[in-house]
Amino acid sequence: MTVSIDYGNLMHQAMRGLIQKVLEGIAKTGLPGKHHFFITFDTMHPDVEIADWLSDRYPDEMTIVLQHWFDNLEVTDEGFSVTLNFGDNPEPLYIPYDAIKTFVDPSVEFGLRFETQEQETDEDEEVAEAPMEEMAEAAKPKEAEVVSLDKFRK
Repeated sequence: MTVSIDYGNLMHQAMRGLIQKVLEGIAKTGLPGKHHFFITFDTMHPDVEIADWLSDRYPDEMTIVLQHWFDNLEVTDEGFSVTLNFGDNPEPLYIPYDAIKTFVDPSVEFGLRFETQEQETDEDEEVAEAPMEEMAEAAKPKEAEVVSLDKFRK
């Protein structure tokens, strides 16, 4: 019998714990400074709770932004719930940590990406490190374009 330490799974759990700790702090004191988050998650995860119209619009994955307005942020050991505004319609969401694909805070160039291959089970998931620009691009909402005003300044 071969026994080994499953470093990949341990790292996976640690990174999800980091997200939990960050969100717990935000729930208590709000976002400090220019911090904000792009969180991409699997909308097909069995424990995700979002409105039917959102799952119809985003059948595979969805990116949310916690920045200017969010309400009712509640953090548990399994996931978090938050109310976000979608076109002046507040919608509650519940996202388990296991559903998160990327977590990015572009204000400090920090990001995590959780990758799985379709044939792998949860035990085989790996945490991947990637260049910050690549993760920030992947986490940006697909329907919006962010334009830097710096190039227009004199």
